[in-house]
Amino acid sequence: MHDFVFKEVIDADIEAELSYIGFDSSYIHKAREKFEYKNIKIFDLSVAQANILKQTALSVGADCATHRETITGRTEKSDCILGGSVSQIRKISEKLKLQPFGLKVLGYQLDEYVSDRGGIMAPKIVGILNVTPNSFSDGGMYNDFESAKTRLLEMIEDGADIIDIGAESTKPHSTPVCDKEQLEKLLPLIDFAKDKTVLSIDTRSANVAEECIKAGARIINDVSGFDYDKNMAETVAKYDVQVVIQHSFGDTDTMAENHVKTNLTDEIFLNLKQKIDYAVRAGIGQENIIVDPGIGFGKTVEQNFELIRRIGELHSLGCLVMLGTSRKSFLEMKEKDNEYKDIFTVAMNALALERGVDYLRVHNVKLHRELVRLLRKFNG
Repeated sequence: MHDFVFKEVIDADIEAELSYIGFDSSYIHKAREKFEYKNIKIFDLSVAQANILKQTALSVGADCATHRETITGRTEKSDCILGGSVSQIRKISEKLKLQPFGLKVLGYQLDEYVSDRGGIMAPKIVGILNVTPNSFSDGGMYNDFESAKTRLLEMIEDGADIIDIGAESTKPHSTPVCDKEQLEKLLPLIDFAKDKTVLSIDTRSANVAEECIKAGARIINDVSGFDYDKNMAETVAKYDVQVVIQHSFGDTDTMAENHVKTNLTDEIFLNLKQKIDYAVRAGIGQENIIVDPGIGFGKTVEQNFELIRRIGELHSLGCLVMLGTSRKSFLEMKEKDNEYKDIFTVAMNALALERGVDYLRVHNVKLHRELVRLLRKFNG
């Protein structure tokens, strides 16, 4: 008797793998759903909802983890983790559509989730242009119009899809910059570049955002996620432009403090969900919302790595995802030059792209354009 030879199939095109073994070609597209496994966390279910979901999952050969007291009724709420193949989740969704306690809605949501599984869109490269004297990486380098204009043209030539211009540093303990001073730097650059590329404005001020939009900007990048200026959401909605909602722990004075969290990714996910709902109520179309987990904004080194590793989870919010790791301190290279930091930035961003990030916000555009080219070849 001889040993069997086997291997785990990892990160492969399952349709191609099925074809290689001679599987029926007319059924491959449907069969793939039996080999794609999903773990879906569903928040804040009632005891009745959690018990029905678990029994429904078991009835199709899947499973659902709930709070241990769900079955006894000693807890009022339970988060659940539903695990099963795409095929099983489709069956669960159909059964839930016939259930009470509001589970019909969950059935339709699950069905929509597993149906929306298209290919990863080509990532967009967002070039960073800081027209400030004190930004952490390039403060003072592009603080006047001529040097900023030259740098902007370089990034366009290097392949930037978007240029994100900021006139206020938001690094820890930085001093706020008044609207007038921001606009004095931003408006001439917008006038120069609005017909050359897509412009994003990195500002927390609704007044700055409005004037820049009227001048030709098409994206507002609010690192405070609407926390700094309560008029920001209304302003973005008024002009029907895109907005980046970023997560931060604290403001510029408190973000450097340690923020101990029992479940970091859930807290950030739910905070961003709350802000998306707020934005939609203000009149912003969900298709215009981009979310950013805020690498370095009040997170420890370990927390930043966890966010990058699990960033694909943010796609469940139904929005595009931006990531900004470029030259940040979590790379632990404070004494290194920018060229050295860019090498490790591109390594981090390669991992992020494999997890489906839609926008990379970077200093070195040329290097990341090459990264995208190579990953396209690697992924066929």
